[in-house]
Amino acid sequence: MTENTPRTLGVAVRRPQRADARRNFDALLNAAREAFAENGTGASLEEIARRAGVGIGTLYRNFPTRQDLFDSVYVGEVEELCRVAQEAADLPPWEAFVGWLRSFVSYFATKRALYEELNRDSEMFRACRAAIYAAGEPLLARAQQAGEARADAGFDDVLRMVSGITSAAFVDDDQRDRVLTFALDGLRTGRV
Repeated sequence: MTENTPRTLGVAVRRPQRADARRNFDALLNAAREAFAENGTGASLEEIARRAGVGIGTLYRNFPTRQDLFDSVYVGEVEELCRVAQEAADLPPWEAFVGWLRSFVSYFATKRALYEELNRDSEMFRACRAAIYAAGEPLLARAQQAGEARADAGFDDVLRMVSGITSAAFVDDDQRDRVLTFALDGLRTGRV
């Protein structure tokens, strides 16, 4: 575990200690995230290393197996979702919740590519799922307590709704955002 890992996650990605090695590690994660979102899990490791500006040996030093890379990208995405929830806590309730959900939609694009490659029975997967709920559920509860979100909506209901939207094919991102807005209008009480 590292000091950079949110306590709510309970699992960690082994980040190197040296600054230059950490930069390479983070560049590899970013490149892998983009490559998996664009090309699925079959994305070339050589292409990922090239995008990160490092050699293939550096990739293998940090991620000895493709599965290590999948897991690290997934944990990194969940860590980011947890950070977004913490940052949103000071926003008005509905704005905080919707902002976090929009981040979830972005995260889901990468998750969808990785989902089949993840061991859903692993401690890492269970910890990440719990962290997502711990991050987002209080935001929904706060919006509900403020009377801005339907009281009969459970967090799992909302995640399934948003996950369904993100798994559909859209003409472009603008269309996906419009459909998400329609769904959120149905979740919101009072104002539309």
